[in-house]
Formats: sequence, C-alpha cells, structure tokens
Amino acid sequence: MQLRGHWYRGGTSKCWLFDAEDVARHATSREEIRGLLADAFGAADARQLDGVGGGTSTTSKAAVVRATPDGPADLDYLFAQVGIGDPTVELGSNCGNCATAIALYAVQSGVVPPGAGTTRVRMRNLNTGAVLSGTIATPGGSIPTSGLAKVPGSSAPGVPVGLSFHAPWGRTTGAVLPTGSAADKIAADGLILTATLVDAGAPAVLIPADEAGIDLSSMTGNLSEHLPTLVAARASAGLLMGLRKPEDPPQNAVPKVGVVAAPGDYTAADGTRIAADTHDLRVRMLSMLAPHPAIGLTSAVAVSFAAALPGSVVAKALRPADSAHQGRRLLRIGTPAGVITTEVVSDDNGYVSEVALHRAARQLAVADIDVAQPVALTA
Repeated sequence: MQLRGHWYRGGTSKCWLFDAEDVARHATSREEIRGLLADAFGAADARQLDGVGGGTSTTSKAAVVRATPDGPADLDYLFAQVGIGDPTVELGSNCGNCATAIALYAVQSGVVPPGAGTTRVRMRNLNTGAVLSGTIATPGGSIPTSGLAKVPGSSAPGVPVGLSFHAPWGRTTGAVLPTGSAADKIAADGLILTATLVDAGAPAVLIPADEAGIDLSSMTGNLSEHLPTLVAARASAGLLMGLRKPEDPPQNAVPKVGVVAAPGDYTAADGTRIAADTHDLRVRMLSMLAPHPAIGLTSAVAVSFAAALPGSVVAKALRPADSAHQGRRLLRIGTPAGVITTEVVSDDNGYVSEVALHRAARQLAVADIDVAQPVALTA
C-alpha cells in the first residue's frame, strides 16, 4: 500500500501532511485513519524503525488536510499525535507547529493561490474546531521555497510564517475554565497541587514549579524524577476537565501539562544562560511522556491566555503588567530552548480574541510511503 506524504518542518516539530482524498483511498473512518498512520509511522516500535516516524514526540506527528474553498476556512485538517512504541494515535488535540507547516504547504501546493504581497491561509482544526491563520510573504505572487527565519529550539532557517490562533477558547471542553475556577487543587502522586485548568489552544494543566518540587533555574535535565507527579497531574486534570471518564485510561497528549515560575536567571537546554530581564515567566511542558525541548504552540497559547486570568497560577507568577498597549500585550516565555514571544490581543471588553506568534517552516520531502501491513501475532 502506498501513501503520498509531504514532509515539513514547522517551528520545532516535523509533521507528515497527507491529502484527505489520498487517505480516503485507504481509510475512511477515524479509527481506520489511526491504524493507517500507526502502520505508516511504525508506531509499535519505540524506534519507529519500519516506518517514517521520527522516534520523538515532536517528530511523530501527522495531519490529514482537505481543501474547503466553500467552508468557513480555506482548509480543514485533522491532527494526529502518533505513538512511540505504542500503536496508538491520539486525535484529541491540535498542534500549532504543524499548522505552521500546513500554511506553507497550502501555498506551495496551490490549495490557496498566492496573493500579490502576502497570502493568508485560514485553517480549521477538526480535532477541536479552532480556526487558525498563517500569513506568508508572497511578493509579486511568488511562492517561497526558502527563508531566513529562525525560532528558538532550532538553528535551521525557514520561510517566515505569522501564525494566529483566533479565539480557540473552550473548543475541547466547552469552557475556557472547565471547572469554573482560575485555580483548583488536584491530587498527583501523593501531593495536593494548585493548578490552573484552562482550555485555550489546547486543554492544559499548569502548576507552580515550586509546588511540584521542580527547580527552573536549570532546564537541562530530563525531569525523570518528576515524571510520575506530572503524569498523575495530567490524569487528575483530565477527569476534572471532562476529557475522560474514571474508567477510561489517561491520555498522553491532552491535557498538556507544565510547570511555571516567575522570571529568573536560568540555564537553557544547550547551556546558554538566560537572564531574568529577558522574559516574563519561565515554563516547562511535557510532550507526551517526555519534556518538550521548547514549548508546543498550543501550550504557549494556553499559558498566554492563563496569564490574562486573574488568580491563575500563571498570572500570579507574573510581574505587574506593563507592556499592554491598545489591547495588545507581549508575553515573553522562557523555555528550555530560549525565549519565545506571543502577542495577546484583547477586544474592547478586555476579552482575549487572538494569540499570535512568529514561526518558520520548510518543506523537507515529498514521498510515496510504502505502508507496512501489521504483522499478525501467532502462537
């Protein structure tokens, strides 16, 4: 079985993009799509040796894309987080880095014709219903194939993409604050932790780093001794947010889980010393069952939105806001890869209407993937 794939780097992730019509030749239901992608990636093997998976959570991603010229957006996409050493595929979340890649793919493949100066690609995420837009420079209608833009977490340049999340609040759970509170108490591995459970960009549980016993003065470690606590926090938060029932197994992709702390000098993953005055707060997130090397964009959106909620653990970690101007506020987030900046846009009533980031993307390959059929187990 062959499946045509377009391989892109978007921000700090790699994502295989598949045309929905090609996928429909092999899989029509979501359950069949899960199986197809698990086989294509070689998900059952922790090395993903017999497939096209990258063997890490940030390089084991896919999206199925369908042009929708008469719909509410230019295209729809179904995001898939493919398991590693586990033939499961989670379809419960979104990925901003993959959306960055999809925006460039849409222009390069002709899904959206290039404009005379810039081209704006509107994308609807089918997992959550959120609408995003990616803006790409297309001077004179030219289609970019390379660029010089870089993002923290990658030294490789790519085509600059301005990515905006348009009010993707409460898309998964039905409420920005699923519990109705900006801060809750959750049980995690024998601890009772303060947590903000927010559904913005993606469902997320954000915990004060000191309560979890995590020191963010250095972000070079693998958090191995803290993983049981963070995974347990995700499981507890999933129940409170209505993402699963008590009898359901915990998910690894959602809610996103991370720890936050006030700004301070810290050592990034590459050993670089990051000064306290360069950022507004420090954040470290999990990606599936491992520390994220930077921060996922949906997590950055959740953190940015929570920062605007009085009483949240994020708001309490911030200094008094002094960068708001005409409904726009820049939030500098210190991550293991360095500092990324989000722009939080509010309407006249102070309600957050958009979160924007600057990203980069590049096409890596177009390939006909020979999808291995699952091997039947015999006695």
